[in-house]
Amino acid sequence: MSESSTGPSSHAMAIPPLVAQAFSYFPIHTFPPVESRSTANPTTPTLWISPPRSATRLSGDVECLKWQAYLALRGLDRLSIRSDIAPEGALDARLPNLQLPDGQLLPARLIPTWAEEMLDEPEKSLEGYKDQEALDESRAWVSLLENDVHAALLFYQPQQSYVASLVNVQQRPVRPLEAILSPPPPPLFGLNTIFPALGSSHISPAQIDAKYRAAIAALGDRLGTDKWFLGSSDPTPLDALVFAYVHTLLHTANHIVRMEVTRRVNLVGWELRVRALVSAAFK
Repeated sequence: MSESSTGPSSHAMAIPPLVAQAFSYFPIHTFPPVESRSTANPTTPTLWISPPRSATRLSGDVECLKWQAYLALRGLDRLSIRSDIAPEGALDARLPNLQLPDGQLLPARLIPTWAEEMLDEPEKSLEGYKDQEALDESRAWVSLLENDVHAALLFYQPQQSYVASLVNVQQRPVRPLEAILSPPPPPLFGLNTIFPALGSSHISPAQIDAKYRAAIAALGDRLGTDKWFLGSSDPTPLDALVFAYVHTLLHTANHIVRMEVTRRVNLVGWELRVRALVSAAFK
């Protein structure tokens, strides 16, 4: 009784020869666990940024570079950077983030509050601008940079193939070019709705180019021989944003975009001076 009950059971567990032979082509390999490269907390405040374009400390992304410049121009130093974190691993799925030695991780919107606490200084009136008129004017320059100049950056950057753009979803801009242009281009129709690359003719290169050239010319004229924009005695958030764009424009691969800035000697000299300040703040 016992022998007959165990016989069929063991027989049922046997792997058929054909299946065993098929599995032999796919052997199971085991590997030791991969040790984490990061420590629990950094020893210094560490800004998570998109990778630099070359062997520098400055991010190749305008948004990340803006915050690098903001911290440095506020007078903070002995900061670290980390560029191996994908945007998906950051708070709000957007870089930069600021990681603190006490374990906190701050999104970009909370960086100014942290900077104020670290500096322990009286809050600057009018955000550091010399008067209310300059503060109001700064908002117009921010709009010009984030629209007309940013549109040129997006339009003239190297384009991926349509298939590559589907694979590299993390490289898609936060704001697509169509959302920046004013007025917006006509909507796509027909096959263009399926293959967006075919719809590029809806965007006017002449319009983008004209607005970009006018913006850079105005920027150079407004700086003049001043140390900081809008005649401020100390750097302001506008200076951080201007530096982020001018530096990125000067280091873009597209000569049309780059040459428009290099023609303004004062912008080139200003960027070089501010670049040294920003680089020195980060280890």
